[in-house]
Amino acid sequence: MQEYTKAAKEFVEEHPTGVTAVLVTGVGLFALRRWMGGGVCRSKARLDGKTVLITGANTGIGKETAVDMAKRGARVILACRDMGRATKAADEIRKRSGNGNVVVKMLDLASLQSVRALAKDVEQTEERLDILINNAGIMMCPQWQTEDGFEMQFGVNHLGHFLLTNLLLDLLKKSTPSRVVNVSSLAHEKGKIYFDDINLEKDYDPYRSYRQSKLANVLFTRELAVRLKGTGVTTYSLHPGVIHTELGRYFLPTLPLWKRLLFLPFFFFVKTPWQGSQTTIYCAVDESLQKTSGLYYSDCAPKVAAPQGRDDAAARRLWDLSASMVGLA
Repeated sequence: MQEYTKAAKEFVEEHPTGVTAVLVTGVGLFALRRWMGGGVCRSKARLDGKTVLITGANTGIGKETAVDMAKRGARVILACRDMGRATKAADEIRKRSGNGNVVVKMLDLASLQSVRALAKDVEQTEERLDILINNAGIMMCPQWQTEDGFEMQFGVNHLGHFLLTNLLLDLLKKSTPSRVVNVSSLAHEKGKIYFDDINLEKDYDPYRSYRQSKLANVLFTRELAVRLKGTGVTTYSLHPGVIHTELGRYFLPTLPLWKRLLFLPFFFFVKTPWQGSQTTIYCAVDESLQKTSGLYYSDCAPKVAAPQGRDDAAARRLWDLSASMVGLA
C-alpha cells in the first residue's frame, strides 16, 4: 500500500499541471451536472389524511413523485396500465417511504371506457381526493390510434386526462383545498392545435403530434383554472426537464446510429427521475402556490408559457372540442 501511495505522490509531483486540469475538469463537470439538475422542492408540507392519485406512477418521475407523496403521509393511488409493473412499483414505494397506504388501480388512458371505470371506482371507494397528478404520457410514437379512434399521443396525453379530471371534479371539490397538476413539456413552445385535423390524419408527424398534446396540457390547465375559480380547486402545468426515463423508448430507436452516438455525452447532463419529479412535487404541495391557479412552471418556479399556451380563445375552443370528443355534456 505504501508503494502505491509513494508512486501516486511521485506522479502528482511530476505532472502537477495535468493532475490539476483533471481535477478542475471533474469538479466543473460535477457542478454543471448539479446545475442542470434544476430546482428542488423545499416544502416540508405533510399530507397525512390526504389522498393523491398519480397516473403512470409505476416508473420514472411518476414513481419518484409517488415516493415523495407517500413519505409525506398521503394515501397514494397508482393509476397504471400495466398492473404487474404497478404492483412491483407499489411494493418498492411502500419500502422506500415507510408508508403502507399505497394502492394500485387499473387505468388505460388509451381507452375512454377504462378512464370512466377508474373514475367510478375512485368515486365509490375513496372519501376524498386532494391531489390529482396527470403524469402518464407517450412520446413520439408511430401513427397509432387509441381504442376510440383518436391519434394516440393526443388521446393519451390530453383526452384521457381531460376526461379523468372532469369525472373526478366533484370529489376534488369535496376535498378542497385540492390541486390538479398536469405534466406538460417545453415542447409546447413549438406546438400548435390543429383544430381542422386534430388527429393529424392528413399529415402525421410524431414530433408535431407530441407538441400538440403538450400544448393541449397547458391550455387545458389554463381553462380549467377559469372554470374552477372560487371552488378551492387550483391547477398547474409544468415542464419537468429533460429526463432519462422510458418516455423516449419510441424516439431514440428512430435515430440513425451516428445521432445516437452524438447523444451519449448529452445523457451525462440529463436529469434523473428524482430531479425530474421536483417541479411536479412543488406544484402539488408547496404552500406558496395555494392561491395561484392556471400557471406554468419549470425548475420549481413559475415560467411564462409560450404565446400559444396563453391563448384564452384557443383554450376555450380546445375545451369544447375535447368535451365533444370524449362525450362530456
